Amino acid sequence: MSLVRLTIKGISYSQTQSGAYALVLSEMEGTRTLPIIIGAFEAQSIAIALEKEIRPPRPLTHDLFKTFAEQFQIQLKEIIIHKLVDGVFFSSLICERDGIEESIDARTSDAIALAVRFQTPIFTYENILDKAGIYLKAEEKFNEDDEELEKIELIPDIELNETDDFSDFSLSELETKLHEAVNNEDYELAAKIRDEIDKRS
Repeated sequence: MSLVRLTIKGISYSQTQSGAYALVLSEMEGTRTLPIIIGAFEAQSIAIALEKEIRPPRPLTHDLFKTFAEQFQIQLKEIIIHKLVDGVFFSSLICERDGIEESIDARTSDAIALAVRFQTPIFTYENILDKAGIYLKAEEKFNEDDEELEKIELIPDIELNETDDFSDFSLSELETKLHEAVNNEDYELAAKIRDEIDKRS
């Protein structure tokens, strides 16, 4: 079976499962996307790794795994989403140390969180894309030059409530609040503040 390389297209709040998120992967040489439902913690971990402005004050679990692997010269070469059973995706971490390659079973959300940190490629098999992939319309085709599609939102589809109205704050106050939210590990609030700052830039 042939492998297809994927890229992360975005993360959005799941419309079907409360408290869950949809991680959307897109094939690099085509128009199909692969949506995967993941938990809130894994969604935040992936989004934080993709973000350039938000850095947690302490390492998250996936950051710790990366540091541990690097200390012992373990390289993550690639991840493969290799099976789909009853709507659940199964993945493998392909690791190498001292020229010896090993395959380690992993949840897909964890595997992708690590792939982002190691900057390693993500693959799946053609038959999985045929079974679970969704074709994009021509005008929605992922374009690497499209900044809007490239931008990954932490929580893109949640409406702000009254307590999340930052319009009365100055930019300097927002920067302070962003710093406080990151230090408190409140990444959802940090994402909302960051988005407000971006709107004004």
